Parts: sequence; structure tokens; C-alpha cells
Amino acid sequence: MREISAGGVVYWKNGNELKIQMIQDRYGKITLPKGKMEPGETVEQTALREILEETGIVGAITEPLEIITYQFTLTNVGLVDKEVHYFLVEAKSGELQAQVEEIRGVEWLDPMNAWYQQKHFGYGNNDSVMKKALHSLGYEVK
Repeated sequence: MREISAGGVVYWKNGNELKIQMIQDRYGKITLPKGKMEPGETVEQTALREILEETGIVGAITEPLEIITYQFTLTNVGLVDKEVHYFLVEAKSGELQAQVEEIRGVEWLDPMNAWYQQKHFGYGNNDSVMKKALHSLGYEVK
């Protein structure tokens, strides 16, 4: 079975101030907003819809970042090939609010704190996504 999802690294900029959005998923891990593609949607539409649903933020895609792939086993289904399309997304409007049915929390972080949270409390396969996003926003991390 193949499953396609999309999401993004959401940022907010005001003058010299830059914030990166991070969520805590239902398992307690720090991650990025994402979700499954619905019939008739493009991956771009999916990313923006999921960001709005999960975090309350209306965004605009500024650039594609990366497509990550992995496999997992789903009860009664078997092996699932997962493909996740990530985009860099600028926050345009909305109020930060976690979709409690899906995630535990959402917050804005300074870029270097977002990187620290990703590296220490996030999923390893999102490291390169966050690194590319920060690079595009003018931050170099290792």
C-alpha cells in the first residue's frame, strides 16, 4: 500500500524577527504539521490544508523542500510505503491553535531553538527538511 502526505516548515517573519512553527504530535515527539492527501488534491493543497487544520495558520508556499520516504507496518494492512512532501510555508494569517484531536501542542520558536528541538526531540528523517528550511531562511546549522 502507498500513502502520500504533505506538510511544511511554517515560518513567521516580522522585520528582523523570525519564528519557526513546531508541533508536538500525539506520541509526544516534536515534528512538523503534515497529513494525508485527499482525493482530488495536489500535494501543495494538502500541505496548506493540513497546516491550517492542525495549527490554525493560513500559509503560502514559498518553495518545495524535500520528499522523504519510509515504510511502516499498519495492523490489518501490512507494509505501507509512505511519501511525505514538505514545503517551506510563510504564515499569512490565523491564530495559533492546536487541533487537539490530532496533536498535543503547537508553538512558535526562534530558529536555533527549533533546530535544537528537532535534533533532540524530533524524528530523525525530518532533520534534513528542517536544515534545508533554515538554510533558505538564512540560517546554517550542523
